[in-house]
Amino acid sequence: MLSFKKILDFYINSSLHVAFSALALTAMTVRFYGIPQALNCLLFVFCSTLVGYNFVKYDALVRTKQNTWRVELKLILLLSFVASLVGLYSFFQFQLRTQLFIVIPFLLTLLYTLPFFPNRANARNWKGVKIYMVSFCWVLMTVFFPLVFGRINLNGSVFWLSIQRFILIFVLVLIFEIIDVTKDDPHLQTVPQMIGVNKTKILGYLLLSVLVLIDVLQPQIHWVALSFKLLVSVTIAFFLYYAKATKSRYYSSFWAEGIPIFWWLLFLVFS
Repeated sequence: MLSFKKILDFYINSSLHVAFSALALTAMTVRFYGIPQALNCLLFVFCSTLVGYNFVKYDALVRTKQNTWRVELKLILLLSFVASLVGLYSFFQFQLRTQLFIVIPFLLTLLYTLPFFPNRANARNWKGVKIYMVSFCWVLMTVFFPLVFGRINLNGSVFWLSIQRFILIFVLVLIFEIIDVTKDDPHLQTVPQMIGVNKTKILGYLLLSVLVLIDVLQPQIHWVALSFKLLVSVTIAFFLYYAKATKSRYYSSFWAEGIPIFWWLLFLVFS
């Protein structure tokens, strides 16, 4: 019988958890802007996130055959294949403008994973770039993609939502970078490597304050949404405060990465 730990490890390693997080953030965008018939949109975000993250994590292993083809990896590849088929089905249901938009995050994922330029590593290994590219891609897929799909006009509220979403992902990635500060190649120049762990945490607190202030300073304050964002920001600040290199991978890969899911569940229950 499979142990709970093995099931949890597969759930994390197969990128199901991060895919549900992306789904949660996209669902909030869909709900906030009242986008109808968005099932294909949500399905595509879930599948493309799962496939994209597994491509980033396991592409080098598969291409260089630096693996023993464990049962877990075979299952992850099978899951990714099925998700690819479902994602492609959803893709061909979209209008042309939505399909063209998808090309942008697709190319960024390729650039992030594969070394396109001579004598240059992939974008994942460029100095100081990783956290910005990851945050930007999440904004594209969880904010702009559903809006393009729903033919929603871009306005001031979209701008502020995209800034808030960028901050949210940026600070969550900071937690990962703090935990991996002793493992990451110094060449990457992650934020904790450049300014230290303590200053990284202060930066995270300041950014979370900006995230909340954006809602506070709006002409019309949506108190329910503000309450949720305040609670989520405090939760992220808590995880950021206790983040350190000795924490287990579950601290970031399960608990911290699951905060968007927690946010969405709160939204469903109380809104």
